Amino acid sequence: MVKRWFSAVLIFVLWAGSTTAQCRQALLLALDVSGSVDAREYRLQLDGVAGALLNPQVLEALNAMPAAPVRMAVMEWSGPDFQRMIVPWRDMVDAGSAQAVARQLRGTTRAQADYSTAIGSAMLRGAGEMRAQPDCWRQVVDISGDGTSNVGPLPGSVDLAGVIVNGLVIGPPLARGDDEATGIGALAAYYRAYVLRGTEAFLETAQGFADFEDAMVRKLLRESQIIAVSDTR
Repeated sequence: MVKRWFSAVLIFVLWAGSTTAQCRQALLLALDVSGSVDAREYRLQLDGVAGALLNPQVLEALNAMPAAPVRMAVMEWSGPDFQRMIVPWRDMVDAGSAQAVARQLRGTTRAQADYSTAIGSAMLRGAGEMRAQPDCWRQVVDISGDGTSNVGPLPGSVDLAGVIVNGLVIGPPLARGDDEATGIGALAAYYRAYVLRGTEAFLETAQGFADFEDAMVRKLLRESQIIAVSDTR
């Protein structure tokens, strides 16, 4: 069932040139650890990414092309001068790769960080990381956050040189009788207007940090739907 669904939604992108690339996608997960994120929410984010990577559907999607794997890293960010790589770049070639990243995330403890929120600075750092991944067919930075930028370069003004930026917006948990737009609509609109980059960019939403893992599963499945194939003509 999963294979039929996955195959039905694949988007094939041609990579011009005669040399086979080493990875189909460089994917940097950038997690908000600013002052609005408390200790419990911090843990829910990291453990949520770990759990999402071990989801059977996500594992199947990530490992769909072992000869051209997804290359993944995880970064924390807050103020203009705080971006910390907590998982270095790693090719996701099998379940063991995902298990290793999950262990690293679950073993990571919080560092002292700036309380401010500099989304533009995180985007620039993400684009800088992509310069070291030139062999990947597609370069994607995922910005997760629960608020708007309040310091540093404006997200809408930064030059990312073609890097795709997707978003995962974390809103308040839904109260009884509320709909999704009630608590998350303004922040989602902000991300769509100023953070997302690229024609393929999309936004995922989480209704509170307790929903973060499920939102990350949905996001990783969607990102893994794009497979690049080499054009050697």
